[in-house]
Formats: sequence, C-alpha cells, structure tokens
Amino acid sequence: MNSSKIFVAGHCGMVGSAIVRTLTSPLASASWQVITRTRRELDLTDTVAVRNFFSAEQPEVVVIAAAKVGGIKANNDYPVDFLLENLKIQNNLIEAAANSKVQKLLFLGSSCIYPKFATQPIREDSLLTGILEPTNEPYALAKITGIKLCLAYRKQYGLNFISAMPTNLYGPGDNYDPVTSHVLPALIGKFHRAKINQAPEVVLWGSGTPRREFLHADDLASACLLLLEKYNDPEPINIGCGEDLAISELAELVRNTVGYQGQISWDASQPDGTPRKLLDISRIRQLGWSPKISLADGLKRTYQEFLRLAR
Repeated sequence: MNSSKIFVAGHCGMVGSAIVRTLTSPLASASWQVITRTRRELDLTDTVAVRNFFSAEQPEVVVIAAAKVGGIKANNDYPVDFLLENLKIQNNLIEAAANSKVQKLLFLGSSCIYPKFATQPIREDSLLTGILEPTNEPYALAKITGIKLCLAYRKQYGLNFISAMPTNLYGPGDNYDPVTSHVLPALIGKFHRAKINQAPEVVLWGSGTPRREFLHADDLASACLLLLEKYNDPEPINIGCGEDLAISELAELVRNTVGYQGQISWDASQPDGTPRKLLDISRIRQLGWSPKISLADGLKRTYQEFLRLAR
C-alpha cells in the first residue's frame, strides 16, 4: 500500500492516537491519508451514522481501535455496558466497511479473549479452548465476536479483514481514573497520590501473584503498521513483548518510578483475575517485528505524562 485513505476508529484513545502518530511519522513506509472522527462528530454505536460516514468518506483501509475499555472493577460493575457497547461499535464498523468494500480492515482485540487457564505462553490457537476469566468475560465475548465476524466476512465475501490481539497496553493517552483504569495506570495514580499525601501505606487489590505482560502503545502501533503492510492471513495474530512479571514486581517498579517511600499491602479479598497471561509472539516476530521500548523506560515516560496531566 503505497498510498491509502485510512480511517482510524478511536483515534482519541491511547491505542488509536499511537497508531495515528505512527501512520503520520516520517518513518512510515507508505503515505497514508488519515481520516479521524471524534465521538461528538461520529457516534460509532449509531448504525445509520456509521453507514453514512463510510458512504461519504469511502476509506480504503480501516483500523478498529475504538472500544469501551476499563480495568477489573469497571468490567465487574458494568458487564452490560462492556458487552453491548462494544458489540454495537464493532458490528457497525465491520458491516459498514464490508458494504463499502474497503481493501483491508484491522480489528484490534485483546489478550483477555483467551481462556483463563490457557497454556503459557498463549498461542493464537488457544482461542475458545477453555473458560474465560469471569471478571472481564463480557468484554472478552464482544472481542471474540469481532474476530469471528471478520473471519465470517472473509469466508463469505473474500474480504481482507484481519485481527490482532494486543497484550496489556500502556502509554500516552492512558486512562488514570481510579475506578475505571487498568492496573498499570491505576498503580501510577495510587502511588502518586500516596506520595503527595505522605500516606504511610498503599493497599492494592489481590495477592500480587498474577503475572502480566506489558507493551507500550507506540510499540503496538509499529506492529499494526507492519500488519497493514504485510499480514493478510485469516488467523488472529498476537502482539506482545514476550516477557511478563508478577503484579507485585510491577508495583515495586512503579513505586520506585514515582518515588513513593511507604509500604505496600495486599487486599487478598479482592479478585486477582487470570493467574498468568503471557502471549506467544513467535508469529509476529517471524514477520520481522519486535518491541523497542523497555518497561522501565516506558514507565518513566508514562509517569512524566501523568505529571503533565496532573498539573
């Protein structure tokens, strides 16, 4: 694709904004004409509005980075919202893209689609081989439906719709809300507030023993660009860094980055979520991609952004 008109759905979010930055950077191998719409300009849950947008703009390529996302508490508290809103968004976008006969569509799922007790590291063919983690099952079910819808359009209409499964992400544009954020930005917020308030202790959810993998959003964006240019297979493909760490280790890393001197305690009455979630990224490595941003460096950058937002 030397030059294509591309619609990035969800460009205001952490993932979408990283993809736009990458598409418009001097390092991009193709010249992309990027189309974006804010939520106020285009409600992705509105079927008619999405159809009219595609009819008017006629994008050649679509990236679906739009989704209702949240951490373990938000998923637990609002299962209807996470299932219904995500189904509406992706169904509208995938159907409209198909009707507009786009050349390529990239649907971004999530590593939470895989079974709770999947063999580690998790291969793409682990999908639907076991039960899901209950705390984020509605979100996972919506994402699985999106993957299967892309496969169905490939099978029935021969469309080049592909899916990628990112691991846990962080970076510029992340959500630091104490109620709805994911684990890494939640830890940054908690330790920062404790540091400012000189609190002697920070209480964290769970046991600290689950292991998680973290990828900077800019690394994900570089992987997405590669997939748009080189990947056309029907099977979903994992995107991660190939390494994980215990949440307790992550907490220590975040505490040191923030400079909090107090103690950490764990509230084991709260849910842990999936015991371990490390993706097998051998397939995307074979395409020549590998992450560039270490967790330590990425955390420093992310905390600096948090401080700018907190001012």
